[in-house]
Amino acid sequence: MSTISIRRATNEDLTGIIRLLADDELGAKREQFEIPLPACYRDAFTAIDTDPNQELMVADCDGRVVGTFQLSFLPNLTYRGGWRALVEAVRVDSSMRGEGLGARLIEHAVERARERGCRMIQLTTDKTRQEAKRFYEKLGFTATHEGMKLWFTGSRTGE
Repeated sequence: MSTISIRRATNEDLTGIIRLLADDELGAKREQFEIPLPACYRDAFTAIDTDPNQELMVADCDGRVVGTFQLSFLPNLTYRGGWRALVEAVRVDSSMRGEGLGARLIEHAVERARERGCRMIQLTTDKTRQEAKRFYEKLGFTATHEGMKLWFTGSRTGE
């Protein structure tokens, strides 16, 4: 039986991460998965990897990336200067969905946020992803806010 470990991503994991990000209806519109990867992904990885308030994590199964998420730690003046954690880009390989890996990823993110002394952990999910919303609610997250975005010219790809 294969063992799955959750660890910080390395440069060697980048292809697997982008494969996961592109492997769904929304990601297929906004990501560009090709070998070699476009340089923009390597540049973004370097920025994330060198920032002490960013953690790009992977679930590794026998050397294969089967899950990922990014965790950002954000200082705030609100909540008496309390830090918060932001979870982004949670993905699980389509062959492993429904096996509890997503819950393990989120549990890992929650634990890291606690270790860093955060007052809260938050995330967003696309409004079209009702199944994801139910998944996060089952893990204890509540929909307390309405998210909004302002797209800059040329920054929305695939739409």
